[in-house]
Amino acid sequence: MKEFLSNENIKFLYLDITENMLNLKNFLKYRDTAPEFDEIKKAGRVGLPCIVINNGEEIVFDKDLLNLEELRIK
Repeated sequence: MKEFLSNENIKFLYLDITENMLNLKNFLKYRDTAPEFDEIKKAGRVGLPCIVINNGEEIVFDKDLLNLEELRIK
């Protein structure tokens, strides 16, 4: 996912949830409260990778569903 976003000239912050507890805690906050994760949790999946846009305004699991024009660095 990192390579895809970089190749598309999209500015992003990459967080590895295994790097520290704060990253894991932030991910779990989204996973436990965002409705986008409901079906994923029902299926027993984790929900990674995912792209969180604008502090949770949108959460995308499939890069093909991204509106790349809106996200590109201008």
